[in-house]
Amino acid sequence: MSSHIHNGTSRREFLGASALGASTCLYSWASSVTAAESSDEPAITRIGLIADVHKDVMHDADERLTVFVEKMLQWKPDFVVQMGDFCIPIVENEPFIRIWNRLTCPRHHVLGNHDMDGDGKARPDEVYAFSREETMEYWGMQARYYSFDHRGAHYVILDGNDEGPGQEGYFKYVADDQAQWLAKDLAATRLPTFVFIHQSLEREKGGVENQQAIRGIMEQAVDASGASKVVACFSGHHHRDYVRQMNGIIYPQINSMSYHWLGGDNLQIRYSEEIDQQYPYIKYTVPYKDPLYALVTIDRQRGSLQIEGVRSEFVGPSPWEQGASKADLDGKSLLPSISDWRIPFG
Repeated sequence: MSSHIHNGTSRREFLGASALGASTCLYSWASSVTAAESSDEPAITRIGLIADVHKDVMHDADERLTVFVEKMLQWKPDFVVQMGDFCIPIVENEPFIRIWNRLTCPRHHVLGNHDMDGDGKARPDEVYAFSREETMEYWGMQARYYSFDHRGAHYVILDGNDEGPGQEGYFKYVADDQAQWLAKDLAATRLPTFVFIHQSLEREKGGVENQQAIRGIMEQAVDASGASKVVACFSGHHHRDYVRQMNGIIYPQINSMSYHWLGGDNLQIRYSEEIDQQYPYIKYTVPYKDPLYALVTIDRQRGSLQIEGVRSEFVGPSPWEQGASKADLDGKSLLPSISDWRIPFG
């Protein structure tokens, strides 16, 4: 299985069955590709992806986003997706939004759990200072979840921030109304499908709590030949770098643009006292020197998914030097990078 998944020019260990206990079987995409090839639309789609910029944590978030926007203006993708934990809806973040709005291609947002955080002023006694609707209006996002077709493929944006039974703190759930919509949406399309959500649907710790049910909806969406309609489900949130495969669906985890959250008591001021006073949460992180982002190329005719990422380095001591455990569930994915992957189908 792992021999079919390539990381750049070198073969890397696939963080699938051995590291995460996943079922890793490739499936045939031939029927979906054949249907798509009959279209007059170009077979190649290019997508720019970022996750977890955390404008409200990072002092240099504007500069990081600018690097991505300038790359996209040069690369000219079909569309871009930011996958959550972008910024809260306050007037101080308007310059940041203006940088994003420089993009000339279609722009899609995914809601993250920190996009409704407080600024220390509004509703400080609540986990969420803002509603999802306030953040959506600020971003210019018309719906929490929706789908669209482009160049012979189907794309789904999901919201993993619904309130689940007995949940406290940040919500991590896909409620019944959204789940029913997803099932109907997948049943209605004949096209190969790509899903985007903030919290993972395959990672138990910190992922969507009813992820098994949502994965089941995606796994049951098959065409007449029994091939899965859902090719891949992209997520952010976990600030890790890996690709996992479960029951015929690829799950790329897109690393944070900015940092790994370390937390705990081993704090480190990595920039300056002035920056730390203005952005007090940076010392709980291990930042990446360079902004991370991914260039995704979908080739319908060949049946391949390619992810081109950015490699960087940690600013200051690494997580391992500050006591992070390499015995973690997937410690090898705690990297200052988004790796390159080429994933063929069929």
